Amino acid sequence: MKAHQLTKEVVFFVNNESATKAIARRLSRFLTRREVIALSGDLGSGKTFFARSLIQSCTSNNEEVLSPTFSLVQTYETSLGLVSHFDLYRIKKPEEVLEIGFDDAVADGIVLIEWPSQLGVLLPVNRIEIDIKHGNTETSRQLKFCGYGCRAVRILDTFDDGATYG
Repeated sequence: MKAHQLTKEVVFFVNNESATKAIARRLSRFLTRREVIALSGDLGSGKTFFARSLIQSCTSNNEEVLSPTFSLVQTYETSLGLVSHFDLYRIKKPEEVLEIGFDDAVADGIVLIEWPSQLGVLLPVNRIEIDIKHGNTETSRQLKFCGYGCRAVRILDTFDDGATYG
């Protein structure tokens, strides 16, 4: 990251999946084309759950949202346009994402990326990173949002309204 780039950080502590879903739904209201959401965290921390909740909030709640663990990418037509959900856990080299349409997805849609560290220098500079950590109980989580770039900072400024999510 360049030293002059705008950043903003927001942290939420949640006690259950319902609260995580509420945060994902709220974030979806601020997204437009060319947004990149990078989801990090340990296995089982809730990256896919967060992505699924966000995608479902842009489609019908009954939309089946599949994990892209084996396919590497799943796409969804939504009210916001095309949403591409990438799971990069299994890629060996960052360049592999170019073969599965990553550049096109970033250029024209909304992109959710699980395991963004696999991208190396291909990770878009302008993005919202969400690091999900296990909390003190089985269902509690810490969600740390960090926005990089003007648009991401504006989203998090608006998004961080002091609301609590349980």
